[in-house]
Amino acid sequence: MVCHYLVKGRVQGVGFRWFVQREAAEIGLKGWVRNTEEGHVEIVAAGNSEDLAELKDALRKGSRGSRVDAVIEHELDESEGLNLGEFNIEGAW
Repeated sequence: MVCHYLVKGRVQGVGFRWFVQREAAEIGLKGWVRNTEEGHVEIVAAGNSEDLAELKDALRKGSRGSRVDAVIEHELDESEGLNLGEFNIEGAW
């Protein structure tokens, strides 16, 4: 199963991408997380439905210092997950 998430709120400049990367890696998901130009955080994650539900719960809670106003989820076609590797942060130093 492959899902795309868009997290809205105060989620940039508060360590949110690192929080997502750590949570997703601990769960064992593949994919990536990155900031958007609109001030949100975008995530694509691949794994089983239970693991993705665990990630979504973590996204709703957020990292310390963040404020999550909304988590928008879309299921993607399985083919979207074929080239995903170890969960990483895109656009990070």
